Amino acid sequence: MCGRDLLGDLKEKLSGHFKDVMVGLMYPPPSYDAHELWHAMKGAGTEENCLIDILASRTNGEIFQMREAYYMQYSSDLQEDIYSETSGHFRDTLVNLVQGTREEGYADPAVAAQDAVVLWEACQQRTGEHKTLLQVILCTKSYQQLWLVFQEFQNISGQDIVDAINECYDGYFQELLVAIVLCVRDKPAYFAYRLYSAIHDFGFHNKTVIRIIIARSEIDLMTIRKRYKERYGKSLFHDIKNFASGHYEKALLALCAGDAEDY
Repeated sequence: MCGRDLLGDLKEKLSGHFKDVMVGLMYPPPSYDAHELWHAMKGAGTEENCLIDILASRTNGEIFQMREAYYMQYSSDLQEDIYSETSGHFRDTLVNLVQGTREEGYADPAVAAQDAVVLWEACQQRTGEHKTLLQVILCTKSYQQLWLVFQEFQNISGQDIVDAINECYDGYFQELLVAIVLCVRDKPAYFAYRLYSAIHDFGFHNKTVIRIIIARSEIDLMTIRKRYKERYGKSLFHDIKNFASGHYEKALLALCAGDAEDY
């Protein structure tokens, strides 16, 4: 109709965080993930939390589409970029996740008991080999299987797996492992926690808030909203209204919507 590129016009005519939201909404979900990962790695310093949020939470299918979109948009291999921009066991775990080879829909109680022992030993001994075993279990077993593994871990150690990881490991490796566990247990609750943390612990970390709201807007944002209210007492709508302003605020509120009492 106009003979013009809508995305180009939005980038040119808008500014600030409002532009980030509007441009973000123009991408199909795999392309948006690819866009966020590219900018997280190619800017000044790597934004590890962006890599964690995306790779710890996506399904095999989403990862496959995201890798394709990444290659189409940037003529670059996502796995190779992760390998060159990160390091150590954090890098190994991300590379494992980006393969998109998690088992699906299968649970075996006997294997879960064995895996729980491996996780427990990994938290006790912390050698390089144990760290590798730990991340392989968390990156490749199905969600159903990991549910059983975490229950068995609690039975063996008398400790929750998240508490054990927090005690034994640190840095981005620890944050990534915890993110995987939380996503296995309740993905919307994980994102509710990340939004609350971005809003309250980091003085409204715009990039994180925008990324999560856009990426989850057509998947589970309504459930995230519900978990947010249950856990933190205030609605997501209320907290965004308190911290954002102008067209940016209106855009975020239109996406997350609110309950009747929010208006």
